Amino acid sequence: MQTIVDAASTDAAVILITRTYDAPRALVWTALTDPTHVAAWYGGEGFSSPVCEMDVRPGGLWRHVMRAPNGMEFGIDSVFTEVVPPERLVWTSAAKDRPAGGPPVAVNTVTLEDLGGTTRWTLEARFESLADRDLSVRMGFGHMVSQGAERLAAHLQSM
Repeated sequence: MQTIVDAASTDAAVILITRTYDAPRALVWTALTDPTHVAAWYGGEGFSSPVCEMDVRPGGLWRHVMRAPNGMEFGIDSVFTEVVPPERLVWTSAAKDRPAGGPPVAVNTVTLEDLGGTTRWTLEARFESLADRDLSVRMGFGHMVSQGAERLAAHLQSM
């Protein structure tokens, strides 16, 4: 199944990414919210996750460290703002401790739609400005999420 990335809006500072998984919604929800599972698939091809701590509740923190194939590590700190199992998960990239020149802050909303044995996953990443959205596109946001979506599809088959 193909992952579709849309970052072409000229009025909204959003990137929309959709994919349908051959797995029931409850299983996809578990893969998105259990740190053991998230550490297994999160990030681009060849990346690993030496740290994945998630407190999945409104106000809960998500601390994640991704390790690139070249050994460089990237920390991501986020705060969950909405948790509606197994349908909707919203988190904000935390601006605290963000290095200058790092990826822009975004509000990320994942919606899981039950299609009767398969699940449509939609990620909306909403940025503060079109310039921030476009910078994220240039930094490879859509490409990395697409690779993560591929890794999630493979991981779901092993659950």
